[in-house]
Amino acid sequence: MNEIILELTEISPREFFGQQNEHIDLLKKYFPKLKIVARGNKIKAFGDEELLEEFERRFDLLTQHFIKYNKLDENSIERVLTSSDDQELQSSKNSGETLVHGVSGRLIKAQTANQRRLVDASKKNDMVFAIGPAGTGKTYTGVALAVKALKEKQVKKIILTRPAVEAGENLGFLPGDLKEKLDPYMQPLYDALRDMIPAEKLVHYIENGTIQIAPMAFMRGRTLDNAFVILDEAQNTTHAQMKMFLTRMGRNARFLITGDPGQIDLPRRTISGLKEALLILNNVEGIEVIYLDDKDVIRHKLVKKVIDAYKTIEHHN
Repeated sequence: MNEIILELTEISPREFFGQQNEHIDLLKKYFPKLKIVARGNKIKAFGDEELLEEFERRFDLLTQHFIKYNKLDENSIERVLTSSDDQELQSSKNSGETLVHGVSGRLIKAQTANQRRLVDASKKNDMVFAIGPAGTGKTYTGVALAVKALKEKQVKKIILTRPAVEAGENLGFLPGDLKEKLDPYMQPLYDALRDMIPAEKLVHYIENGTIQIAPMAFMRGRTLDNAFVILDEAQNTTHAQMKMFLTRMGRNARFLITGDPGQIDLPRRTISGLKEALLILNNVEGIEVIYLDDKDVIRHKLVKKVIDAYKTIEHHN
């Protein structure tokens, strides 16, 4: 029987192995034909030579991921252990630039292969669609790209918008002034910004119009110049809203449209402007579409399981 010994030198074994060796248990689950033993700062593995080579390769990627992000969780372990995508397997080696130095020294980066594709697509194209389910980092990565562009003076303002379908586009029945009406609906966008821009500066940016957060109705009649514009939850736009939005694009503008075609809240028989746009704009030069999937889920580990469970039911129906 062949044997390899892998040693952790720059990493705390306790953090890398997980509480009660839960990360080692995951390794054992994905390599059931190997005998894997963790002691001190070493891991011993026994078994077939080819399997040991594969185990060592994946283990090396896991350690590089840990060194890069200073953490390891079930999602990142599963991504590295299950992916057949060479780009994904190289994720720890070339995880890309820091997009934004966030609040409290937080380094905000694209964390998965598809998120890095989104970053690359945004560099090459003025209009990008990011399509994928909840929790895949579409909006968060997009906001980071927008903040980066603002900080580097590539644009003069950030405009974030969502179609306010659930609350009714006019939001008329909600109490309070416009900001109070919009705040709950726009909360995910505020949350992302708060991670990336200190509170006082963010308030200043919002007050002087450098950062604008508004429902789609406020886009009508405007030409958006020198701006990084994000349309979030675009699956809930109608044909007219999507066409109106896309034709607002002005000089030196960058547009990012995010959405999940599986989560449409429009009335029945209303065609999603996002679905339609993906068909119409399929071959337009200068527009790129990036698809994210459940491998990109970076929320709680249960989110991925919830997505998988719903997928199973939807396939049967």
